[in-house]
Amino acid sequence: IYGLLITIAIFVVSTFVGSRLNFDIEFIPHSFVTHSLMLILSIIMISLLRKHVNYRISIPQFKKILKPIIFGILATIVVNIFMTIITTMLGREIETHYALKEMSPLQVFLFVFIYASIAEEILFRGFLMNILKPLNSKGVKILKRNISVPVIISGSLFGLAHLILLTTGAGGFFLFRIVIFTTVLGVIAGYYQEKYNNNIFSIIVHMSGNLMSVIGAFLMSAEI
Repeated sequence: IYGLLITIAIFVVSTFVGSRLNFDIEFIPHSFVTHSLMLILSIIMISLLRKHVNYRISIPQFKKILKPIIFGILATIVVNIFMTIITTMLGREIETHYALKEMSPLQVFLFVFIYASIAEEILFRGFLMNILKPLNSKGVKILKRNISVPVIISGSLFGLAHLILLTTGAGGFFLFRIVIFTTVLGVIAGYYQEKYNNNIFSIIVHMSGNLMSVIGAFLMSAEI
């Protein structure tokens, strides 16, 4: 339980400070402060609780990262197509993520694709999943894959964390879509984190999921 509380506390504090602190540098978005603090606090807690958090990160063999990349991209495409169809059928407006409206393609690449992926994965998978390892033996089977309780909890909390987009004025249905997508992506990231006991795999899955945002930012800037 304390692992969950620490994770929530890190997320809330990072988000609050990030919303209040501004560097007044046009190129640096508010999210940079949020993710920087999230990263720092996560590393501190991993270090302080190292007896309970068996954190590992290393560069894997290229052939091992192909499936995580593919499933990260597929999750983005399948979930977003499905949710877009439902949104259209219900006659709702399809909203665009605020980051794509406010950031340049380079900013999306640096601060969303790379930085956010690393910071969020170190917190939700690197710290939270590792501290929940005693629960690894419990879980469910999905598509013949064992999905453990830590994977489910970290994925669900990761998805719910995106309710913070309420503060950007996002609509309810858009939030539902984002929460579903990020939960699915979080479960996939957690699955590969657990399979290889290596945080780099969840980061790769997360980056793959954010790849569509980078492509979308470039398309919007080119007005295609």
